[in-house]
Amino acid sequence: MSAAAGHGRTALKLAGVAATMAALSFAAVPFYDWFCRVTGYGGTTATAEAGPDQVLDRTILVRFDASVERGMPWTFRPVQTTMRVRIGETAMAFYEAHNPTGRAVAGTASFNVAPDQAGAFFDKIACFCFTEQVLAPGERVEMPVTFFIDPAIVEDREARHIREITLSYTFFETPLPETQAMLTPAATADTN
Repeated sequence: MSAAAGHGRTALKLAGVAATMAALSFAAVPFYDWFCRVTGYGGTTATAEAGPDQVLDRTILVRFDASVERGMPWTFRPVQTTMRVRIGETAMAFYEAHNPTGRAVAGTASFNVAPDQAGAFFDKIACFCFTEQVLAPGERVEMPVTFFIDPAIVEDREARHIREITLSYTFFETPLPETQAMLTPAATADTN
């Protein structure tokens, strides 16, 4: 075998390794997101279709927190800052978002729960964070989140002593949906 052929094979193998690493890096983000949702790792909450049948007498204080990414022009806050809920009880809380600008702004919320051990037991049934939100100029909306704390929390060695949980949301600006973006210049022209 010639030296050139050997170098060619080595280059081909290295290109294969690089391609495999690139493919794995693209798969890492959705895999990590799935892993966090299933396990509650990193304070990621679980989702459910409905609340459990069992409601316990024990309560947990839920704190609500809100923030916006730097550069996001909205104001965003929880309507209530705390709520005491019974474990297993379905509860609803509200957050308020306001777009004080003269243009439509789209946003998506990310969320987490603290302490991290509570993430696997904090289940959301419905949440504004599941869809992109678009607020018209000057629009103010209240957005609900429906949730419960899984009764299995009282059996978990690490989570059973939790007395307070904080649900935090951060809104990030996202590009306007194509249909909304096409309407924006016309809306701006009407206001001038």
